[in-house]
Amino acid sequence: MSSLSTPEIAVVLVEDDEDVRHGTAQALELAGLHVHCYGSVEAARRSVGPSAPVVLLCDVNLPGMHATDWLPEVRAVDADLPMILVTGHGDIAMAVKALQQGAYDFIEKPASSDRIVAVVQRAVEKRRLVLALRAADGRAAAQRGIEAVMIGRSAAMQALRRTVLDLAGTTADVLVYGETGSGKDLVARCLHDYSPRRAGPFVPINCGGLPETLVESELFGHEAGAFTGAQKARAGKLESADRGTLFLDEIESMPLAVQVKLLRVLQERTVERLGSNRALPVDCRVVAASKTDLLVASEDGRFRADLYYRIGVAFIHLPPLRERREDIGMLFEHFALLAASRYGRDLPVLQPAQLAELLAYDWPGNLRELGNVATRFVLGLVTGRLTPGSGGAAAPTAATQSLNEQLDQFERALIADTLRRLGGDVTASAKALQLPKQTLYDKMKRLQVQGADYRNAG
Repeated sequence: MSSLSTPEIAVVLVEDDEDVRHGTAQALELAGLHVHCYGSVEAARRSVGPSAPVVLLCDVNLPGMHATDWLPEVRAVDADLPMILVTGHGDIAMAVKALQQGAYDFIEKPASSDRIVAVVQRAVEKRRLVLALRAADGRAAAQRGIEAVMIGRSAAMQALRRTVLDLAGTTADVLVYGETGSGKDLVARCLHDYSPRRAGPFVPINCGGLPETLVESELFGHEAGAFTGAQKARAGKLESADRGTLFLDEIESMPLAVQVKLLRVLQERTVERLGSNRALPVDCRVVAASKTDLLVASEDGRFRADLYYRIGVAFIHLPPLRERREDIGMLFEHFALLAASRYGRDLPVLQPAQLAELLAYDWPGNLRELGNVATRFVLGLVTGRLTPGSGGAAAPTAATQSLNEQLDQFERALIADTLRRLGGDVTASAKALQLPKQTLYDKMKRLQVQGADYRNAG
């Protein structure tokens, strides 16, 4: 049996003779296989879909559509889905033709239970392997795709991407914590884009950016005449997010009265527009973001505890930029390239002293501040320092780290960025850093920087 993780494969048995169907199903079940029985192709059709975890064991001559007529349809849906045909002696030529058209195998009647089980088990194992490889390819493609959006090679970013991809495949509501400018909206978008709801709408709403009088209307919608100025009916964000994702940014600023109504919507999955008594079903996933601890806020009476426990199913904590300094060079380059493209400017060369300045700064505004600095750099608006202040590590970092820890973090970031720019070439990196090669190796070992992580990354 394959060691790759896949759903359990079921056998879809299509046989119109009830006695034969029962006997075959019993033999397969005794062999540890799960069996779904049908008397016709028409009844079995709903079991077939792209990457469906099934194999088909189908009698050829059935009432209604014959198995050989169903084969092209199955192949069109999923060319790798195994179909085993059960044929009479007179159908051998037809069965051979079906093999040429893509059937997995055929079993001639009468056949022993051992023969049936052996053929089906081979088909099940093949299906399991195909689905495992598809899943692995899908995860790899998702990982490659998300790396272009959530940029960084630090351990913190690698762990964050894994968490996002793991949660994206679930229906769980997610609460994202992070400082201002740390990319909470980006995480929310990735949770949607890599989820089964990706074809549905992604509907963001900034709870702190609306007057209190408009929050309810924006969320729940309203009927004509519900309040002064409501001249026509309007769907709210919750309705608009049906079959998609609703992103509630700065949820900590949502008025308590609105929180009560939101809780009811999330519990009942229905919404009533303002001025209406009609409940409308909504099917949306909720991703909420906050820069403050909602549990503490609920204990202080600033946020409803019942709403916190309703949306607090899964949590994602975004690391601030100062805790992943080795990503700063890559991120700055990314933002600078975007700015150069947007404004039609050449990309200036970042000098080593300027990179050192970027790595030493504490970035209270996180990604948003870094992006602004990169844009000013590209536009030639920087006449002195790239960053404000003294350029040294700011007090928040010093409060939690010793001087040696800060120096290690800076050194790790500088080495990692140099390796990234030079494609993981340790010899070239040692030369650029003006260090003996062995000294660089020693520092990489002590600081846990893996040169292989940066090969061909420049």
